[in-house]
Amino acid sequence: MTRTLWTNARIIPVDGAVAPASEPGALELLTDAGRIIAIGADLPRDGARVADCGGRLMTPALIDCHTHLVFGGDRAREFELRLEGASYEEIAKAGGGIKASMQATRALGPEALVAASLPRLDHLLAEGVSTVEIKSGYGLSVEAEMNMLRAARRLADLRRVRVCTTWLAAHALPPDYAGRAEDYIREVAIAGLEAAHAEGLVDAVDGFCEGIAFSTAELEPLYRRARELGIPVKIHSEQLSHAGGTAFAARHGALSADHLEHATEADARAMAASGTVAVLLPGAFFTLRETVVPPVAAFRAAGVPMALATDCNPGTSPLSSILLAMNMGATLFRLTVPECLAAVTTHAARALGLGRETGRIAPGLSADLALWDVESPAQLVARMGFNPLHARIFKGEIV
Repeated sequence: MTRTLWTNARIIPVDGAVAPASEPGALELLTDAGRIIAIGADLPRDGARVADCGGRLMTPALIDCHTHLVFGGDRAREFELRLEGASYEEIAKAGGGIKASMQATRALGPEALVAASLPRLDHLLAEGVSTVEIKSGYGLSVEAEMNMLRAARRLADLRRVRVCTTWLAAHALPPDYAGRAEDYIREVAIAGLEAAHAEGLVDAVDGFCEGIAFSTAELEPLYRRARELGIPVKIHSEQLSHAGGTAFAARHGALSADHLEHATEADARAMAASGTVAVLLPGAFFTLRETVVPPVAAFRAAGVPMALATDCNPGTSPLSSILLAMNMGATLFRLTVPECLAAVTTHAARALGLGRETGRIAPGLSADLALWDVESPAQLVARMGFNPLHARIFKGEIV
């Protein structure tokens, strides 16, 4: 690692409230050994290499805090079915949806899953992402779920990126467990979690709480076991209906509750009390042509931090652009530009339990940065199909 003084940048720290960018050269940034040492005016050189940023906008590197990036197969036919009038629930009950991805994913070993997933990861990295969360959830057997997380760990070896892995075996009930949700949770979700945890594959545990998936009562033993193992929890909740998953997750001190279209003001208050981040997923909202919008005003009023993510997956959010997710967060959910930027940096880091590691430009944190060829953050949010990234910096090194 090289001690580096980053000069001539318009820096937006995203530390607390999102402040306006500084004037070029008004603030400098000193990094060493992959971490931020200081931010301020006229910092001492002390033999540091000087990197002139050319007056560009500097933000924290972006974070995609909810993806299903590792999977096999393709579900474009379901897109056609939805255009023809079929609902997500109807497709799922007919054997499509997650169960269709299960068959394609089980057919691939870890290396084949890596090969299939790398192009999706590279697209995110090209837009300034330095940290990405990757869930299991399409294997729906112990070995297949573990293979997904083995592939996710391998991606972090092949690219300069921080990968957080999430055990999502409780994503859907496979056909061989039809009518036996309790058995599946015990024999696959919990037993597999214990094996994956022993192998060092799990950073968090997630579950899909919905009428077509699992109830809070069915998820309770899994979440209790996760907490016994010291693993933080998350949840997919209130996407298609109000199933009570958000309040349940808050009781378990969840890092985040995700989707949340049908969440209530009471849910927002519960999340605020537990410190749970609201992760909004406009790609799925858009793809499924939903009409119920997450209660953004309630989250603001309760002081719940809001993150945005791609939800990159083969069916309901085939999105691998964090910049487009920001635009969708603004246009579909009416988030402000500062909220959108915080949503893919500091709040996204909190949603992964990484608030003290990345997501802000502050002393002591990892030097994960992005340099942009834009005049203002609004240009990152307003434009579609436009990637103004000049450089991605991961742990103090330009990648």
